[in-house]
Amino acid sequence: MSAETTTELTTVYQVKGMTCGHCEGAVSSEISEIPGVSSVTAVAKTGEVTVVSAAALDREAVAAAVDEAGYELV
Repeated sequence: MSAETTTELTTVYQVKGMTCGHCEGAVSSEISEIPGVSSVTAVAKTGEVTVVSAAALDREAVAAAVDEAGYELV
């Protein structure tokens, strides 16, 4: 019997401009669309966005998703 192990990578990004729950949702929604992303948690109060993915993400892809939501990746 073989057991598959899934290794996920957690990365914390700093996003400028989030001020409320709507902001968190917009950023989370855009980043969630990047292939390989399994979860996104955005916290407006700290500006931190925690992303869990199957592999390391291209920083430019994350920056583009954050920009699309109307915010800035620091």
